[in-house]
Amino acid sequence: MAKVFLKRKRKKRLEQGHPWVFQSEVDYIEGDFEPGDFVDVYNHQNYFLAKGYINPKSQMIVRVLTQNPEDELNEQFFIERIRKAWAYRERMIPGVRSCRAIYGEADFLPGLIVDKYEDVLVVQILSLGMEKRKDWILKGLLEVFNPKAIYLRNDVYVRELEGLEQEKGFWYGESETEVLIEENGVKYIVDIENGQKTGFFFDQRQNRAAIKPLIDKNTTVLDCFTHTGSFMLNACLYGAKHVTAVDISEHAIETAKRNAALNGFTNVDFVVANAFDYLREAVQEGKKWDVVIIDPPAFAKSAHAVPKALGGYKDINLNGLKLVKDGGFFVTASCSYHVHADMFQAMIEDAAFDAKKILRQIHWSSAGYDHPKLLAADEGDYLKFAIYEVHSRR
Repeated sequence: MAKVFLKRKRKKRLEQGHPWVFQSEVDYIEGDFEPGDFVDVYNHQNYFLAKGYINPKSQMIVRVLTQNPEDELNEQFFIERIRKAWAYRERMIPGVRSCRAIYGEADFLPGLIVDKYEDVLVVQILSLGMEKRKDWILKGLLEVFNPKAIYLRNDVYVRELEGLEQEKGFWYGESETEVLIEENGVKYIVDIENGQKTGFFFDQRQNRAAIKPLIDKNTTVLDCFTHTGSFMLNACLYGAKHVTAVDISEHAIETAKRNAALNGFTNVDFVVANAFDYLREAVQEGKKWDVVIIDPPAFAKSAHAVPKALGGYKDINLNGLKLVKDGGFFVTASCSYHVHADMFQAMIEDAAFDAKKILRQIHWSSAGYDHPKLLAADEGDYLKFAIYEVHSRR
């Protein structure tokens, strides 16, 4: 194996458990290698730090698989990592049948995402090192999960940064591309072929359940950016009197309607509209709800986009707060990694000030159990989710 030696003057990220070695941290490399090969990583004093796979085309030149020098990087190593990832989910979410089964770096399998939808797996292979071990990964998935089918959703731009082509289609077996799943007692239709990401957002599992105490038989709910209706459906399950679900995508709203019908919920108004415009117009019309939910897509794809993103977040949060009945609840979230938690909270404080509201925080969280986070890797700390009780300033 080739040896990668790191510079003396660098942040000790790797020693703290970070899963990547950046190009800027590398001093020199000894030995021959092909992109995607396994390499050993050493500090400037020739002290072993990690084993991983290398890709000079990527800014993350080495992705770490282990910091144990005794580990042999072979087929069995990968199978055991897959087995441990699933054992963790079974422990943390007893009886789980659908979830994020493998979460890349956080499961010590960098560049590999696996979502489990009942007996169908949807896989994203995001790095060259993992692409070269596809046979090992497939064997591990078959051995651990025994799925009916495995579908590849490698239709993501990040693969091109690794020198890989985009692709999608069945990798193993065959199934319908719409899969019926259940989460928190709610049934969903998941489109594994054309849905966003791999078809569903599992990271909000616990957060969807967290709205239960807010809901009773008299509660009215506004769910903006409803997508395929996950928060709307949970509100209905918990007994809401009426829900208004808003999304700009006609396809998403049609799926949300199908999901509502699937669960027998008839107390929902579906609105195809730009949520920014809908919120402003609802304020102008003097509308009010007991619970307002704002769960938008990521507004900031880069650090440069943060100021504009914060402006967008403030717009929807300001108007969302104005629509909450006095003593009601405001549920808000951001999945933009570049908008850090302190920025998000400061934005909410500004919005509350401008809306003349006093907020009492009753819940704050991030992604659920199936999205663990490495403490040393801030990159995994992307989701912010909060519930506030809303009171008007006199």
